Amino acid sequence: MALIRWSPFRELASFQDEMNKLFNEFFSRRSRGEEISLWAPALDISETDDEIRIKAELPGVKKEDVSISISNNILVIRGEKKREVEEEKENFHRVERIYGSFHRSLELPTVVQSENVEASFEGGVLNIVLPKSEEVKPKEIDIKVK
Repeated sequence: MALIRWSPFRELASFQDEMNKLFNEFFSRRSRGEEISLWAPALDISETDDEIRIKAELPGVKKEDVSISISNNILVIRGEKKREVEEEKENFHRVERIYGSFHRSLELPTVVQSENVEASFEGGVLNIVLPKSEEVKPKEIDIKVK
C-alpha cells in the first residue's frame, strides 16, 4: 500500500477546475443560441419526421402572462410568474418558490413553418407544436428498375 501525501493546493486546483467547468457550461449555452434567465421553466424538446414538440413546465403561470415568438429560427418564450399578495401578516419560515419574469431563447434544430405553429396551455404545461418546413422533411425516393 502506497502512502499519498496530502496537498491542500491539489484540492484547491480541483475546486478551481470544477468552477471553470461551471462557467464554461454557462457561457457555452449562450454561444449555442440558448439563453436562460435567473428563473427558467424546464423544457422537453422532441422531434418527429413532421414536427418539433416543446413542453414547458409553467406551474402557477397564467396564459395571459406568457408570450411565444419565432424569429430567424430562434424560439423565444417569455413570461412572468406573479407572487400572490395577501392582506394578512404572515411570518414565513421558508420561501422556496421562485417568482418573477423568465425568458428562454433557443435555436431550433431545423427550419419550421412559423405561420402554422400551435400552442396550448393545460395543467401548468405549455405545449408548442412547430411543423417542419417541407424542404427539410424526409422524402422517400422510388427506385426504378431498368
